[in-house]
Amino acid sequence: MKIVLLESLAVADAEIARLAAPLRAAGHEFVAYTDGCTDPAELIRRAADAEVLMVASPRLPAEVVAACPKLRFISVAFTGVDHLPMELCRERGILVSNCAGYSSESVAELVFGLVFALLRRIPACDRAARSGATKAGLVGFELAGRTFGIVGTGAIGLRTAALAKAFGCRLVGYSRTRRPEAEALGLTYLPLEELFAQADIVSLHLPATAATRGLIGAELIARMKPTALLINTARGAVLDSGALAAALTAGRIAGAGIDVFESEPPLPADHPLLAAPNTVLTPHVAFATAESMTVRAGMAFDNVSLWLEGKPRNLMSGS
Repeated sequence: MKIVLLESLAVADAEIARLAAPLRAAGHEFVAYTDGCTDPAELIRRAADAEVLMVASPRLPAEVVAACPKLRFISVAFTGVDHLPMELCRERGILVSNCAGYSSESVAELVFGLVFALLRRIPACDRAARSGATKAGLVGFELAGRTFGIVGTGAIGLRTAALAKAFGCRLVGYSRTRRPEAEALGLTYLPLEELFAQADIVSLHLPATAATRGLIGAELIARMKPTALLINTARGAVLDSGALAAALTAGRIAGAGIDVFESEPPLPADHPLLAAPNTVLTPHVAFATAESMTVRAGMAFDNVSLWLEGKPRNLMSGS
């Protein structure tokens, strides 16, 4: 079979060669492109006769999939699949596997990087130190003892809960499915509206689906305490950025740490959060650590090997 890696997996070429060696040894053709191409015409040229595609987080246009008549399987080196034309894949009988869990540690750790940046006003402290100022007006707050709300208790939400517990937080959560592992950590499940009202920090860990797009809007944000923080390292589509910016500007909540947006960075100059106060923004880096990229690459190749063996795992419905 012809297997095409359409984009970089953010690991060394030698690692890609090592992971691809068993596929080549089994007689499969493996071709790797790592230049980050986004031009649909060029992607079609590269992928047109592939039976297996390997992709990461950039959007895979439907026209590319439509132009691949032999395509049977896509290995997505990412957790979500909302950047793929899943309806078309279902119509064509193309199986899609993701790499669930590869970034649980890295994302959860960035959650707390954003939390501490806000609670301890680290960006402002850095500016003060560099400009010869003092700590005047920069007294921060402790995390211990605060109520930490986790919206979505999948793998990343669970890891975030464990870290929050280690910091001495009270845990509350919301999910369509209650997880015994979360309750074992001491997490109390609440209705979404009540979680937003009780939590000192709300951390979002939801996939982008028809049910979650725009879920976190003005009504829920209005329920938050004026001292509360909102953290989003999940998907930009689940949060109304305009409503959040309005709340921050009006001082209705204390701050926000945002890593994901409606579209991939660079952000447009008029994005509402760019001018919002008490906001720490990062350019979709939560998943990106050296360790997580190595794990992800291995999982992406394992998905292909398992599918070739007739044992596909991590199959995604795209619902």
